[in-house]
Amino acid sequence: MSIRVRLLLSYIAMLLIPLILLGVAILIIGIAFIGDIRGLYQIDFRHQNPITAILQRQNDTFAEIKQQANTNPDALITDSAQMAAWNSKLKEINMGLVIEKNKEIVYTSPTVDKSIFVQVINGKARERVEDAKVKNFAEQFFISNRYDFRFQDQSEGSLFIIMNTNPLTKFVGKYSSILILALLVILILTNGILTYFVSRSIVRPLKALKRAAEQIKEGNLDYVVKSNSRDEIGELFQAFEQMRGKLKQSIGLQLQYEENRKELISNISHDLKTPVTSIKGYVEGILDGVADTPDKLDKYVKTIYAKATDMDRLIDELFLFSKLDLHNVPFHFEKVDINSFLQDCTEEIHFDLDEKAISLTLDLPLGQPILVAADREKLKRVLLNVLENAAKYMDQAEGEIHIRLVEKEEVVLIQIEDNGQGIPQDALPHIFERFYRTDLSRNSNTGGSGLGLAIAKQIIEGHGGEIRAASEIGRGTSIFFTLKKA
Repeated sequence: MSIRVRLLLSYIAMLLIPLILLGVAILIIGIAFIGDIRGLYQIDFRHQNPITAILQRQNDTFAEIKQQANTNPDALITDSAQMAAWNSKLKEINMGLVIEKNKEIVYTSPTVDKSIFVQVINGKARERVEDAKVKNFAEQFFISNRYDFRFQDQSEGSLFIIMNTNPLTKFVGKYSSILILALLVILILTNGILTYFVSRSIVRPLKALKRAAEQIKEGNLDYVVKSNSRDEIGELFQAFEQMRGKLKQSIGLQLQYEENRKELISNISHDLKTPVTSIKGYVEGILDGVADTPDKLDKYVKTIYAKATDMDRLIDELFLFSKLDLHNVPFHFEKVDINSFLQDCTEEIHFDLDEKAISLTLDLPLGQPILVAADREKLKRVLLNVLENAAKYMDQAEGEIHIRLVEKEEVVLIQIEDNGQGIPQDALPHIFERFYRTDLSRNSNTGGSGLGLAIAKQIIEGHGGEIRAASEIGRGTSIFFTLKKA
């Protein structure tokens, strides 16, 4: 579930859950309120609405009193038994009775304070008076019913049904406070719980990422962070882990490059120092008169020239490899018939191979020309480097080199196979590295510069192809490389 959907659901839950819980709280509070009303009003509420029951009881009692006022009004004052019965009925519904004759109070129920009612009925309670009892009465009682009539002596009379609202006010205040408190608790708990669970699913992963970032800052690139979630946080974890892997790989490559640079400097120093030392020795021999005959002098000079030539070639190969490694050498691709190209290239090296008693054979498919996209000069450099390498390590009396061409759907595969001494399996993965030699003594007479196959690899990869090797000690070596068809 995505964070966006999770937040949306949490917002909806923050709206719905408080409403549901508030409804439950109102129901519980309503039940409690009804229970208190039952205790206050001595009426059976099981079969009817409590408000309806109270009003019905009030109307019935008021109708009886009103009927008495119409038929025998003096009995309202004289019939104490009847008045007590009505007071009892009114008390059950938390009400009282007041009777007035000629503007004077002649009867009040025991629950009504006569002196305060006089002031209320005369309107003094609405004025700003200091009497707290009057204010309290005005706030707690109100006239529910009033009926004017005449006594038998024709004096004016009025009767009042007074409702005591004090208990109701207390109940409303009590349960209003409970309701407001319940609402606050519901809102706090709902928002707190939902915020905790939502934030936990976000904050915890972010803290884990922070710890991982601190570990990486300290140089610990092996600190792995994992997340099983499939939301944006999970995607962030994957991106972070990919970044860590790339960073570790980059630093590893940087360290490897640094080691290679040190090794490169060491190898260059060794390969240049060897011929320089040799040249210096022969020149000193000439200066010291060791070459005291024309033949010795000629031999010394030819050796000096050969060493200088080797140095020049080494410098050229090193310069070419550096440019290839930096991708600063332009490739001039054209359509090349690979059959004709292989035949032309092998004719140039046939003479050198014959002198070393090495036979070279071609196994090319007949028929239509096979066109590849290649840079002629650089591809020729690859073939010559591989063939020279095969001839240099040939230890057989009758050496053999076979060049085989295999046509595939999108590429052509060229295999150069010899029957030389072979390459050890532990050395095979490194033969395309710069300055690598299986001859650890770095004898230039057999080992060469160590750049031939490295240059070949750079050129083939520049053509968009691949190069690899297979070898077996005592049976020979095979070099395979591919070229894209034009």
